[in-house]
Amino acid sequence: MNQNKIKLIIFLSLSVVYLKGHSQVSTSYYASESNSKVAIGYQFNDKLWCDLRVYSGTNIDNFTPEIVLNYNYLRKENYETYFGAGVIFNNINGIVIPIGIGIKPFENLKNLLLNIEFNPVYELDINDLFINGFIGIRYKLK
Repeated sequence: MNQNKIKLIIFLSLSVVYLKGHSQVSTSYYASESNSKVAIGYQFNDKLWCDLRVYSGTNIDNFTPEIVLNYNYLRKENYETYFGAGVIFNNINGIVIPIGIGIKPFENLKNLLLNIEFNPVYELDINDLFINGFIGIRYKLK
């Protein structure tokens, strides 16, 4: 990946973090048997949020970001369900469709969610579909 793409990703990520309004920033960690990723998220409103996810264990040459826009389609007191769409590029180039549930396990920590995510990725370079599953933790900062 060239330096301009990396600079653009960093700029867009920082811009999202500094936007104001009725929104909040979140941080997440997702893990599976073969991959893990860290994320910075930005919730625009009760229904719409985005994540910039970066696969861990990659060096700058294999920097593999995943940018997704998610929609909370069901929110209850103890859980949220969501789906989204996004892109992943560099080491993997494709389209990702995250579908998940965020469970709020502690009544006194409503900003902490344990996420279970079904994560199909269509890899454009080899024209193949990969099905991933992730377990993660997400914390919404106020």
